[in-house]
Amino acid sequence: MKYFYLAVSSVVLAYFIIILFVYFYQRNLLYHPSENNYLNDKIIFNYEEIFIETDKKIKLKSWFIKKDLNKFKTILIFHGNAGNLFNRVHKLNELNKLDINILIISWRGFSGNSGKPTEKNLYTDAKLSIKWLNSLGVSDDKIILYGESLGTGVAIELAQKNTFNSVILESPFISIAKAAKIYYPYLPINLLLKDRYDSIDKINKITQPILVMHGMKDNIVPHEMGVMLFQKANYPKYSYFPKNDDHMMDFNENLINSIELFITELN
Repeated sequence: MKYFYLAVSSVVLAYFIIILFVYFYQRNLLYHPSENNYLNDKIIFNYEEIFIETDKKIKLKSWFIKKDLNKFKTILIFHGNAGNLFNRVHKLNELNKLDINILIISWRGFSGNSGKPTEKNLYTDAKLSIKWLNSLGVSDDKIILYGESLGTGVAIELAQKNTFNSVILESPFISIAKAAKIYYPYLPINLLLKDRYDSIDKINKITQPILVMHGMKDNIVPHEMGVMLFQKANYPKYSYFPKNDDHMMDFNENLINSIELFITELN
């Protein structure tokens, strides 16, 4: 019996150590600025590297693809939880084929920026990027919010303002709590989380047109989460759910055509 209690005590102690580790290091588990993909893609678009200053005097490295601010709408891209701006070159190469301006920002803590990424800080970074566009004469109704993975949580948060042209969500999740529960089913996630991004509770507050894109073979964020957001979203809403795409969606002709059709038909 003595050994039984010792074994149980050891298991309980180990469980609490895991809980403490996850609580204090959860943001290291959520944000991965050093992860690299697609670094060998050649840049075939012209861009200006700009720096958007935050509330804490942090300068956010950003790329601005400017064609015609008066004639074309501007897509504002909020990237996901991993990598830097160069990891999005493949995406920008294809999006640049459309008649749009593009601003993609990198979060604090990413792409060599100082500061630490948190839910609150990402919301602030995004709002300041909109303010920067406004300073160029680009009104909210000319801005298309584009969220990629974690960035969809930021896009949905801001879109509740309902002043923007439209919203595009790529590989979205319904909440960090639900997504984390897939990987850590044995932990009390709801009690531990600092950053929540509760998109499922916000999506129905958005009245702007929405395009939801999600690969059906996504093994990081289940495709069903994209479907749930789409089902709860208000009209007008559109979807692009390719059968063979995973979390990093294939920016092929079909996807680009879906975005182009969404932009041109609604605007």
